[in-house]
Amino acid sequence: MSSDNAYLTFLGTGTSVGVPVIGCICEVCKSTDPRNNRTRSSLFISTPETQILIDSGPDLREQALRENLTSIDAVLYTHSHLDHVVGFDELRAFCWGNKDPLPLYASESCLNVLINMFGWAFHSENTHSGYIKPDPRPISKQFTIGDLSIQPLPVIHGTVDTHGYRFDTKDGFSFAYLPDVKSIPEETMELLGNLDLLIIDSLRNSPHSTHLSLPEALAIVDSLSPKRTLLTHLSHELDHA
Repeated sequence: MSSDNAYLTFLGTGTSVGVPVIGCICEVCKSTDPRNNRTRSSLFISTPETQILIDSGPDLREQALRENLTSIDAVLYTHSHLDHVVGFDELRAFCWGNKDPLPLYASESCLNVLINMFGWAFHSENTHSGYIKPDPRPISKQFTIGDLSIQPLPVIHGTVDTHGYRFDTKDGFSFAYLPDVKSIPEETMELLGNLDLLIIDSLRNSPHSTHLSLPEALAIVDSLSPKRTLLTHLSHELDHA
């Protein structure tokens, strides 16, 4: 979907195990509806000046080839769960031919996980031209990438430090991406007013300990009243139709 100055590509809208689930014979996993085939959640944002990837999950190579992604200016991470970070090494393809390292925006705790998992990439002796060259940038307040104003949005998602993001374009289009969330603190809710688009976690119909259920997500939608809402991080317990 797009506004005049922002085009959003949903690389994946599935939960941590994807859909269909390995070994499952439920109606959604057996569905022939392509909308019930969901890779792990990730979003690509393209504007006239900027191309941003949110999260580098295990399906990143497949997603990038499918959508013909050839370059990115930065990666934003929501949190350090495996389904959002383990495609990290695929980012090397976006570093080839670039003199500058690739900016990675995340909480300090998420960056520490990346450094521990992929220490070779962050090491000062990483000089091989074929490797990813990361530039870690801790987030704490509103920042700008190209023509996008970006507001980190702290949310509750189990015990791991987790953020969503609000984006505002130069032409006044505003959207927020909250793929992994169980509850939203009041101070974060105050940053979510007047949205043109809200993209929010909706794991399944029944309650879950670390994700919003569909009824819980819709209650937040009612409270915020965005102009449009799209649901993501869907499990095989939700049929698209």
